[in-house]
Amino acid sequence: MANPILREKLNSGKFFVVPGIQDMITAVIANKVGFDIVYGTGYWLTASAWGLPDAGIATYTEMRNRMETLARTSNAAVIADGDTGYGGLLNVHHTVKGYEASGVTAIQIEDQEFPKKCGHTPFKRLISTEDMVEKIQVAVDSRTSEDFVVIARTDARESEGLDGVLRRLEAYSKAGADVLFPEALHSEEEMRKACAVLDKPCMANMSNHGKTPVPPAEVLAEIGYAYAIYPSLTSLAACAAMEKVLRDLKDNGVGQPDGLFDFSEFCSLIGFEDVWAFEKKWGKAG
Repeated sequence: MANPILREKLNSGKFFVVPGIQDMITAVIANKVGFDIVYGTGYWLTASAWGLPDAGIATYTEMRNRMETLARTSNAAVIADGDTGYGGLLNVHHTVKGYEASGVTAIQIEDQEFPKKCGHTPFKRLISTEDMVEKIQVAVDSRTSEDFVVIARTDARESEGLDGVLRRLEAYSKAGADVLFPEALHSEEEMRKACAVLDKPCMANMSNHGKTPVPPAEVLAEIGYAYAIYPSLTSLAACAAMEKVLRDLKDNGVGQPDGLFDFSEFCSLIGFEDVWAFEKKWGKAG
């Protein structure tokens, strides 16, 4: 069941930030910190589960399973990366139905050809505006709850420039998209123009070391975005930390470095206390 909190936040007009979640360890840490909306990132959920690039290799079934697991693990509403809808119009219908049944609150669909590419990598190819308009119309028609949010993303900046981005998103807005996603803009000037021209809430993708600047949240709010996702933030931070401790282990034999997360607390976060309570009630000694 879609969580109404996302629509409530969009209607409030107050800017908010949404962390990307690459695995269920990140999900329980986000629970601890207290985020009420999180982003199921296709790039990093694919990387963490299968060690594969975000290039349309993971299937709908695999990604639905990852999103369903995230929705179950997280206390927050989940915005889910739905790639291209995994095919044509019937695939989009099936994907929206499946994602909504899995417990996510929003789906993001992009206008690339299938299989897609990461928005901050080269060689992206787009479908026509008309074909994407139909995908958005099908997505909107396929949802069962008005709390379920449809996000339309365009990757047109690389091939059609900012004017192409705006033309496409205007068409996607008319098709019924709730949120507009101008991917991989190149400057704050472009970001400001998009937010000023478009008539629906716009989201920003703060992909660290990608094509788009990553200004502070207060600047994004002033630019006019409704919210920003940070899909790579936790993943790149974790990669840096893991490389450091692994190098210290390999080079210096350090197996108990300073700064580790408390193991007992993590056992609690992941649900071991419920297991121990069950064992205490039902376990048999010997």
